[in-house]
Amino acid sequence: MSARAIIIGAPRSGSGKTSIAIGLMRALTRRGLRVAGAKSGPDYIDPGFHAAATGRSGVNLDSWAMSPPLLAALLAAAAKDADIIIVESAMGLFDGIPSEPGRSGSAAELARLHGLPVLLVLDVSGQSQTAAAVAKGFAVYDKDVHIAGVILNRLGSERHKRLAGDAIEAVGLPVVGAVLRDPSLTLPERHLGLVQADEHAGIDIHIDRLADAMERSLDLDRIVELAVPVAGARADGLVALPPPGQRIALASDAAFSFIYPHHIAGWRAAGAELVPFSPLANEAPDPACDVCWLPGGYPELHAGRLAQAGWFRAGMTAFAAQRPVHGECGGFMVLGEALEDASGETHRMLGLLGHATSFAKRKMNLGYRQATLIGDSPIGPSGALIRGHEFHYAQIIEPGTDAPLAKLADGQGNPLPQSGARRGNVTGSFFHAIAREDA
Repeated sequence: MSARAIIIGAPRSGSGKTSIAIGLMRALTRRGLRVAGAKSGPDYIDPGFHAAATGRSGVNLDSWAMSPPLLAALLAAAAKDADIIIVESAMGLFDGIPSEPGRSGSAAELARLHGLPVLLVLDVSGQSQTAAAVAKGFAVYDKDVHIAGVILNRLGSERHKRLAGDAIEAVGLPVVGAVLRDPSLTLPERHLGLVQADEHAGIDIHIDRLADAMERSLDLDRIVELAVPVAGARADGLVALPPPGQRIALASDAAFSFIYPHHIAGWRAAGAELVPFSPLANEAPDPACDVCWLPGGYPELHAGRLAQAGWFRAGMTAFAAQRPVHGECGGFMVLGEALEDASGETHRMLGLLGHATSFAKRKMNLGYRQATLIGDSPIGPSGALIRGHEFHYAQIIEPGTDAPLAKLADGQGNPLPQSGARRGNVTGSFFHAIAREDA
């Protein structure tokens, strides 16, 4: 069969769509289907669970950060050698930002651009027939977004299922699943959101439990029928960010884990070799590499170990003297002079840039970002426009004296303070690059 796709959406975050999407992916994989997972919007966590459920790397599809040709290329790549793509919506189905046509960042935008149907997950706890009004509103809100079916979630009883389900079907929408309330299906959380897939000791057991529930609760055959073939021209050769070097030393462990799957896939497809190393294991980047990349992650949870990793420190200093080094968010924090953890203890960091950061003085920074690079960096040449996002609680408590990396604006182009830092071969910023605007 040719690859088909369908979106799992909901009115809001917290409706249970992640658990349903992951369980559905595993349940369809059990049937022998080649399942690919995708996530709308900027999200590191869920693609890892998608990969754990399907055995295939996940992908982010972000219509704000990615040009339409790049978006089409990534969707086509996800469809390659797959039977079905399950796209999980971020936040609510229509949640994005005001932008030019086709670039809102919402999951509904993917539905419009690529004609993908939507399964609407409704948390019906605390309501019954009123769920039909919600479903009907979604069905008529945008004529270019097709609500193909409804999944009822967190039902209290079979009577509850009948009341809500009959009312929804009476307004012309099929109910293709009904999931009873079960706290054991909830994914665990941590201080910045969900636990990452590779941190969950019993991840396979948990995903199998989700799949068991979906097999009992969803009409899997009907869901496959509702998915539509992925259409549109393939845009082979497009990458969101050109590889910053032929051999890329990539920090990779529990402290450095936030890198988008489409960057990994794109760099490899372009012929680059990724050479992972673990700072937490006191490893240094391979000096034969052309560039070193420190992704985001949770360095504040491991600041003491990083401060004591002498071989890592010496290796990074030697590497940076000769070749480019770039850090994003958590990686940027580690490139600085010091990091204050949540308890208020200060730890010495690499000192390759002059700033200091604190996780003790928490303040959420969240949103899309447009970064115009002031100087050359592994994410692009001076003058390049990079689309990305920020999500962190840490703050800069000592700015240092390094030159800024980029002129920054929010997703709608409103100016923000200059961002990041650059010194010699070393660059970094709190913002995560998703795609270069010319990609």
